[in-house]
Amino acid sequence: MTCLASPQKSVPRAPDPAIIDPNQEILHQTPRIMGILSNFTAVDSNTYLPRLFTGEKFNIAAHDSVDYSSFLLVAVLGGKGLYSNTIPALGTGSAGFRRYYWREFTDQVSGTFFTEAILPTLTHEDPRYYTLGKNGFFKRVSYAFSRSFITRNDRGTDEFNISEIGGNAAEAALSNLYYPASERGFGKSAKNFATQMMITAGANVVKEFWPDIRKNVFRMKEDESSPRP
Repeated sequence: MTCLASPQKSVPRAPDPAIIDPNQEILHQTPRIMGILSNFTAVDSNTYLPRLFTGEKFNIAAHDSVDYSSFLLVAVLGGKGLYSNTIPALGTGSAGFRRYYWREFTDQVSGTFFTEAILPTLTHEDPRYYTLGKNGFFKRVSYAFSRSFITRNDRGTDEFNISEIGGNAAEAALSNLYYPASERGFGKSAKNFATQMMITAGANVVKEFWPDIRKNVFRMKEDESSPRP
C-alpha cells in the first residue's frame, strides 16, 4: 500500500506525491527560499511525483518568469551592470538602467522557458529538482552539481540533461539579437553559457540544502512554510 506524503508545494500545480521509502526521512522544500526567492521546481526528498504534462511545464516556467522575486533579481543585476559600467554602450543614468533591465529580463525569461518548458517538452525531460537529502554533505553537493548535466525524464529514469544545457545554449545564442555588437559573437555567447551553467549548479546546491538550513539554522517549523503562490 502506497503512503501519501504531505501536499507537495514545489510547483504551482502539484500532482499527488507519494513517499518512496517510509523508513527514510523526508526533507521538505518550500515554495520560496528565505521567503523571497522562488523555489517552485524543488521537490521534497524521498518523494515520488508523477510526470508533468506540457501545460504544467509551461505553467512552471510562467510562474518563475513573472514571480516578483524575478523582477527584483533582474533589478539587482541591472543595477550591478550599471554601477560597474559592464557594457559602456548601454549608457548611464536612468536610461542606461532601463537598457540593462530589459536585456537582463529577456535573458531570464528566455532562459527559463528554454530550460523549464520548451526543451523539456521536446525531450520529454522533467525540469524539477529532486532533493537527494541523504548520504552526507559531499555526496549531496556532488549530486546537486550533477543535476546540471543529468536529469530525470518523464519515465522517471535519469538521462543526459539536454534541456538545461541546450536551453542555456539557446538563451546565450538568442542574446546576440539584442545586445550591442561588442557583446556578440561566439566568445561572448560561450561565456554567457558558462555563467548560466555555473549559476544553475550553485542554485541546485542551495535548493538541496535549503530544507536543512531552514530547519537547523532558522529553526523554522513545517507550519511556518511560505504559502503557495
